[in-house]
Amino acid sequence: MPLRRAIAYLGVAGLVALVSYASPSLFGQSRAPAATQFTASYRAPRAADGHPDLNGIWQAFVTANWNLEDHEAQSGPHPELSGAYGAGPAGQSVIEGGEIPYRPEALAKRAANVQNRLKVDVSDDKTWHALGDPEMKCYLPGVPRATYMPFPFQIVQGTSPYILFAYEFTSATRVVRMDWKQEAPTDSWMGWSRGRWEGDTLVLDVTGQREETWFDRAGNYHSDMLHVVERYTPASPYHLMYEATIEDPKVFTRPWKIRFPLYRRMETNVQLLEFKCVPFTEELLFGKFRKQAAR
Repeated sequence: MPLRRAIAYLGVAGLVALVSYASPSLFGQSRAPAATQFTASYRAPRAADGHPDLNGIWQAFVTANWNLEDHEAQSGPHPELSGAYGAGPAGQSVIEGGEIPYRPEALAKRAANVQNRLKVDVSDDKTWHALGDPEMKCYLPGVPRATYMPFPFQIVQGTSPYILFAYEFTSATRVVRMDWKQEAPTDSWMGWSRGRWEGDTLVLDVTGQREETWFDRAGNYHSDMLHVVERYTPASPYHLMYEATIEDPKVFTRPWKIRFPLYRRMETNVQLLEFKCVPFTEELLFGKFRKQAAR
């Protein structure tokens, strides 16, 4: 059937289905997963030191910040006031195998995190950081969460033994120390990142993260034993394949991996903009301590 007659016959919805299941020869490409196509033979441009040039602004277009696992669309807080504003999208798992391998005794804490994700109490030293989603409170997001939040980030790579990662959310940054042996001097919100090259893949070993960071809004969490190994592999002029292997023997039964593509932002004069969210959270965190006006 000619394409014009197919459009008239099927209508828009039918055409979408037709395109989705059309023979690969119609568009001259395979229906194999895109990641498999990218990485087979691509060789990235070289930086001055001979390694792949990863400079650029990148962004993930997955829904992992809402939940790393499969999830349905959800309303936001107080839908009776905001309707669809603040609602969360449905999404597919980015986890190899689909689910996070929690220890059975760790699941109760995840459930408590979900129940208390919109709560804060800065008057109690024990719950100041532990209660509520750190994203809601404008805390630094940690690794790997900073990578898949719905904000871009920039990789700045030169000839020095350092690579800078700059994130739009909260203007967070982290410095990658290439080929360093020194362990993290103390725990911090964005951790201690040491890098190395394995062929064309930039491998980052991240330790020393504060245990209060979460992986997503669904309450998925870790302990102070978190160890993350990230892998950034050039897949095309416009894509990096991102992998992160997550290990935490206190919380998980085994290491587990997430994987998804990062997309180069290609707009003219694209740049990171400011998302300094501290002013948005002051009333939430400290409003109850405001002194009442004198009569």
